[in-house]
Amino acid sequence: MRIPPQLICERHSQPLTTANPDGRVEDAAALTCSQDCCVPIVEGIPRFVDRDNYASGFGLQWKAFSKTQLDSHTGTTISRDRLARCLGGSMGVVRDKNVLEVGCGAGRFTEVLLQSGAKVFACDLSPAVEANYDNCHASQNYFVCQADARHVPIAPHSFDFVICLGVIQHTPSPEETIAALSRYVRPGGTLIIDHYTHSYPRNFFQRNLRRVLIRLPPRRAKSAALMLALLAASGQAATLRGTLTDYSGYTHGRYYVYLVPPIAYAVVAALSSLHRSNIWIGAALVVVALSTTDAYTPMGPSL
Repeated sequence: MRIPPQLICERHSQPLTTANPDGRVEDAAALTCSQDCCVPIVEGIPRFVDRDNYASGFGLQWKAFSKTQLDSHTGTTISRDRLARCLGGSMGVVRDKNVLEVGCGAGRFTEVLLQSGAKVFACDLSPAVEANYDNCHASQNYFVCQADARHVPIAPHSFDFVICLGVIQHTPSPEETIAALSRYVRPGGTLIIDHYTHSYPRNFFQRNLRRVLIRLPPRRAKSAALMLALLAASGQAATLRGTLTDYSGYTHGRYYVYLVPPIAYAVVAALSSLHRSNIWIGAALVVVALSTTDAYTPMGPSL
């Protein structure tokens, strides 16, 4: 990666540089400005926030399932189609344009933007940037850093497109986030955002479970979520084959993408937390469960 021209020290509005002669970010220990501010580079990625924060759960999710939503991995065009729709119908509009992707996650949209010829500056608050880097760093015109959506260290009004999909509802203040995003767009540029509807979550259980989990400390919330996943897995065990064979191929794929990977992770993680050797038991159980279901069917056209 090379330092993009839009990157600045947020405190002093000065350009950031590395001590590395060839300018390669991954080979440097830090980014610095002329006023001696220092931004650490950890695992090749500049970190403008603490690595662990309230969004760390997303980092855990996307590092564990780093390719689940990538079109290049699934063989579908789900991410491309969604992004093209948000851009007005064509990916051609981003060719040779400066694009800021806020909340980049593991890179489902990042890879599509790069394939479409965009110059991508990606950022995320969580350690998911590490999965994003692993998936996308081979591309040219790519930069990623760990940063807060409300305080991305860039010059104001410097991007042709600012894209923030599936993110705003997870920030402390959606209004503050939207205001910040608008400051990153150049005059005449395009801001693309979305947000959960007022009807989400859709049922009593989802609404109240969410209220409980978001009030728990991260470690307790993770334990509770793992326990719920295991309960869900045990509840599905008796009817899994029947349920999967009753629906279309689209539902099969949807079920696999959204349910099987989290349950597999929950089983392995829960058992391995009891005793390290049990990770092999957990892995074996997952293999047996998958081998006795129809979960491995092609995914449908949309998610």
